[in-house]
Amino acid sequence: MNALKDDLEAVRTVVDAIKDFKSDEQQRIFRWVAEKLGLPQPFASSVHIAPPPSGTPPGVAPPAPPLAPPASAGTKDIKTFIAEKDPKKDVQVAAAVAYYYRFEAPPAERKDAINKEDLQEAMRLAGKPRFNNPLQTLANAHIVGLLDRGSEKATFTLNSVGENLVAMTLPGTGNAVLRPKRAKKGAAKKVLTKKAKRA
Repeated sequence: MNALKDDLEAVRTVVDAIKDFKSDEQQRIFRWVAEKLGLPQPFASSVHIAPPPSGTPPGVAPPAPPLAPPASAGTKDIKTFIAEKDPKKDVQVAAAVAYYYRFEAPPAERKDAINKEDLQEAMRLAGKPRFNNPLQTLANAHIVGLLDRGSEKATFTLNSVGENLVAMTLPGTGNAVLRPKRAKKGAAKKVLTKKAKRA
């Protein structure tokens, strides 16, 4: 009984914490929490609806199928989306493209991971100059922590840092969340050498 009571109290706490957010913001919060706790994502991009059980008694309604997550209020084309977000740096462009294909594209075009061809095609559709080395741009976005490596070779997926940047920070000045994950060894040695000389 105590466990049930604690569970319900936890639910009330969560509901109180997020009830004033919009629906899409609530879903984003749940996605981030699930990622932080290592849980399955609560709002998958596609929902499989199983047929009703064959043994349902007459006069009894079959269980209701799970609800699909609500679609964005009017899907945008990528040109409009990129123009609205106005990313200033190449790595922000890469994150914005990954975000678009995961959350904003028409359902048939959505994908969890993008590659260099997706990035170049997005630039073409957005009316922007193509990248000289799109794979390097994606790799740079990974290095600064906006993208993770995908399950297939040369693919990249949006992580919670990149999602937060695109959803909450852009459009901006272009200076947000652009620190590499780890400093280069050579740079660290130079700093140590300078400190040693001062001593």
